Amino acid sequence: MDLFDYMRNANMNQTAPLASRIRPTTLEEVVGQQHIIGKDKLLYRAIQADKLRSIIFYGPPGTGKTTLAKVIAHTTSAEFQQLNATMAGKKDMEEVVRKAKDALGMYGKKTILFVDEIHRFHKGQQDYLLPFVEDGTLILIGATTENPYFEVNSALISRSVIFELKPLEKNDIKILLERAVTDKEKGMGAYNAVLEPAAEEFLADISNGDARLALNAIELGILTTAPSEDGKIHITEEVAEQCIQKRVLRYDKDGDNHYDVISAFIKSMRGSDPDAAVYYLARMLYAGESIEFIARRIMICAAEDVGNADPQALQVAVAAAQAVHQVGMPEAQIPLAQAVTYVASAPKSNASYLAIERAMNLVKNSKTMPVPAHLQDAHYKGAEKLGHGIGYQYAHNFPGHYVKQQYLPDGLTGERFYEPTRNGYEARISDYLDSLDRFA
Repeated sequence: MDLFDYMRNANMNQTAPLASRIRPTTLEEVVGQQHIIGKDKLLYRAIQADKLRSIIFYGPPGTGKTTLAKVIAHTTSAEFQQLNATMAGKKDMEEVVRKAKDALGMYGKKTILFVDEIHRFHKGQQDYLLPFVEDGTLILIGATTENPYFEVNSALISRSVIFELKPLEKNDIKILLERAVTDKEKGMGAYNAVLEPAAEEFLADISNGDARLALNAIELGILTTAPSEDGKIHITEEVAEQCIQKRVLRYDKDGDNHYDVISAFIKSMRGSDPDAAVYYLARMLYAGESIEFIARRIMICAAEDVGNADPQALQVAVAAAQAVHQVGMPEAQIPLAQAVTYVASAPKSNASYLAIERAMNLVKNSKTMPVPAHLQDAHYKGAEKLGHGIGYQYAHNFPGHYVKQQYLPDGLTGERFYEPTRNGYEARISDYLDSLDRFA
């Protein structure tokens, strides 16, 4: 490194965004992700022992993927190279491989290659890395916000350990905010700022586990707020709201209002009011509710409250849940809105829900009855001698592909669990079942 490189790096460290400057350099400084970097966990032991193999960090933005890569860079004895897949081309990759071969051949040192946004590499670029990962020239660390099983070459996946990073907890975000405000070396401590409790609570909640979002907001607040008469910069809830460009909503994800909004959301879909349902969806999204949680509630409503009145409702809800997992926010609000309006607008029936409730109660509260002999498995050796399967009538051999025979155990014949309504498609189901004259 020459003098110009040194000065450039020094200036970048001073002018870099707070979220970059305050990144930890040791495992002990890392906040959150204890499920993978706790002291008894594989990744912690591998980093401490400098015995890494290729790994892929997968998780939402702001959860620490790059941070963990930087920690590894500061602790490893291996050479450390970094590429961003959004900008790197084949020449960049060839240069990394050349240096890695030289380091291994001349000094016996391994090279760790950190590829940020690895899902942005097309298949050919990922294939190029494969033989060098395979022969140990490179130890790959990939970071991605997308599901690696969909977006990363399966051959690379098979040679890597996948570590999923979770959104940070509110208390984790609070620790980082306090560190950012008070750290005079890497943070904003020199500005003599005070983060008021209400503002801290708001930022920790609204950031939804994204540390970068919270840190960017506090940095903007400190840099743009004039000192008060006491000479201190006070970051109030109003300042925090302006910096993150979100209005404070009365929606505490751990409090009663959370359950009130969820309740209203479900009841609006059940009550066939798509306008109210999408309004409560918007409130939850705006307040930072988990999109996966919302998707699960829609699927449950589609099965419980629409059911067979429109069997496609569950398909739409499941597809929306898959889409949410694939695209994330903000685009996830579109398939969620489609599923919500579809489920709310569909004809309703809870007959399937009532059927399993009745059946579960009967199973729970009564003696288990044996399966009728003619329905028992007749494929294993000796089954025929026991009478299993004898007398069973194959429905497809009869007109209309139906034959009347006993399916419920003795003592339960004539019991009805599923009673279809006359709503939507379920009316056709009801007519069909009635035509079979099952209970005559």
